[in-house]
Amino acid sequence: MKKSLLVRMLALIVAVMFVATAGWAADPKAAAKSAPVPDKKVEKKAEKAGEPIDLNTATKEQLMTLTGVGEATAQQIIKNRPYAKKDQLKSKKILTDQGYDKIKDKIIAKQPPKKK
Repeated sequence: MKKSLLVRMLALIVAVMFVATAGWAADPKAAAKSAPVPDKKVEKKAEKAGEPIDLNTATKEQLMTLTGVGEATAQQIIKNRPYAKKDQLKSKKILTDQGYDKIKDKIIAKQPPKKK
């Protein structure tokens, strides 16, 4: 009788520990503190090989997918639009030569169609 009581208590302790651990892992406050979930559409556009990001039309989130471009730099890129050429990121002192070299193959500066 004592042995079965001990087994039941042990099973109860294990069950409580399991539930407590599962509840801790599913804590909504803990999930809120984790990194923000990136926008799926932005990710898909950035992942497409061979599809460069247009400096004149890209969103801040799209620009932030570029190496070395954070929120402030992306905002500065948007603020200084339009760009006739992508290397204007250097001449407008938005990026250093090294920063530009890291992303130059991933960006373009499309021009709007000319009005007739």
